Amino acid sequence: MRRVRVLRDLIVAMPDGVNLLADRWFPAGDERAPVILIRSPYGRSGLIGRLYGRGFAKHGFQVVIQSCRGGFGSGGLPDPLGDERDDGLATVAWLREQPWYHGSFAMFGPSYLGFTQWAVAAEAGPELKAMATQITASQFRDAAYVGGAFALESALGWTALTDPGSPFMPVTSMLTVPRATRRAALSGRPVGELDLLTSGHPLRFFQELLAHHADPAVPYWDKRDFHPRVGEVEAAVTMLGGWYDVFLPWQIKDYLAMRAAGRRPYLTIGPWYHVDPRHGRPTMAEAVAWFRAHLLGDPSGLRPDPVRLYVTGAGQWRDYPDWPVPGMREQRWHLQHGFGLGREGPRPAGPDRFRYHPAHPTPVIGGPVLLADSRPRDQRRLEARRDVLVYSSPALDADVELIGPVTAELFVRSSTPYVDVVVRLCDVHPGGRSLNLSEGVRRLGPDDGAATVDGVRRVLVDLWPIGHRFKRDHRIRVHVAAGAYPTIARNPGTGHPLAAGGPMIPADVEVFHSPERPSALLLPRVPAQGRSACAPRG
Repeated sequence: MRRVRVLRDLIVAMPDGVNLLADRWFPAGDERAPVILIRSPYGRSGLIGRLYGRGFAKHGFQVVIQSCRGGFGSGGLPDPLGDERDDGLATVAWLREQPWYHGSFAMFGPSYLGFTQWAVAAEAGPELKAMATQITASQFRDAAYVGGAFALESALGWTALTDPGSPFMPVTSMLTVPRATRRAALSGRPVGELDLLTSGHPLRFFQELLAHHADPAVPYWDKRDFHPRVGEVEAAVTMLGGWYDVFLPWQIKDYLAMRAAGRRPYLTIGPWYHVDPRHGRPTMAEAVAWFRAHLLGDPSGLRPDPVRLYVTGAGQWRDYPDWPVPGMREQRWHLQHGFGLGREGPRPAGPDRFRYHPAHPTPVIGGPVLLADSRPRDQRRLEARRDVLVYSSPALDADVELIGPVTAELFVRSSTPYVDVVVRLCDVHPGGRSLNLSEGVRRLGPDDGAATVDGVRRVLVDLWPIGHRFKRDHRIRVHVAAGAYPTIARNPGTGHPLAAGGPMIPADVEVFHSPERPSALLLPRVPAQGRSACAPRG
């Protein structure tokens, strides 16, 4: 490993006169090595500097770590998501003017640091040779409004964590912020007041998220959504995600957009959640190999197949040539009378019913949340509730392996047109433990779903992708509910804006499972094949 030097507080002038600060790490004696650019709202020294600045410089790269606008010494006011394209492109232009610039560069970073890469990737020019992105996506809109439902816990937690006036101590904020967020959410106060309860003052970005819903046509998202241009990115891209990460569905959409444009990105998905420290070492190992291949011309560290997946339940890493994986076939598992679940079509039967009351919202146990441990948890306490319908298969007579996208097709009727449909997939162990693996939500209004004359609507719900083996003697289980609080904001049943609070209307929900209305989960069945792979290096 090489000795490393660092020059701190370099001034990068933006076109509007604001100065952003950056640190430059480089290997001693090689001041014109290829550059890795990292743009961060979380600072540029401390752990980030040691892990990324020193870490990559030891491998022969220069590293420029810049603080985004409005934080850690950089000027201007923070506008989360909104300034990253313009500031990023101005930084790339500054980079080209430096005497130590090699002539090519790469970008790196997880989460928001990955979003800052996508913000400039389509316009950075041919000198951008490579990108290494982790637990991130090219747009955060759909993660803030999952299936149209406001992702309350994640949105409130992140805005409280990153607000310049945050009262939380940086060293302990990853513990204190989630606790404060959940306390606020469980207070019963209107959603628009929860930032006051969490931080003691209004959080501008939280209020903006509440005001600008998930419709991509809303002008607010014009400069905050870069997914439409993902296919234009010519840089070599590697992506690392987790089965329990909040951004996984949209990270996979980015992968598919690049494949549709003829690119060949790499994709790694492990048994990780967003703030899981276990993906730190694979992140660095894969990025070093990627940058050596595309900046230094040394592809020896790259694996032959671009897709690497950890199959939970089997405990195996597998390599595949693409996503969806070869041999995947969509299977319908039908909801059955008597709360069964099976491959055979449903028989004539009446619907199952439950009542959802937003004043006492259906809670959630686990599931993807930004700042929490999102690994699977036992759902039996939730399954005992009257506002959760539970459908289970018989014990499996052979292993069932599912790798790919998961969708629910449900036929539902509600006493109010404003209702959420929450679907969850679980693995039930022989002893009765029921572990959540994948879930999704769809927020309905009067115009959502193709209603029949009697008010029954066909509703499609996208769940999190899955890579899991249900072992012999286990059971496949499906939940249907109308809430997952506080992961998503409660649906008041009125169609009124969330922020203001006000009256709440209970929803009496019916779920149909008959030959005419065959509610089912569409599962990605694969044969027991695929080469085992070593765990990602590190």
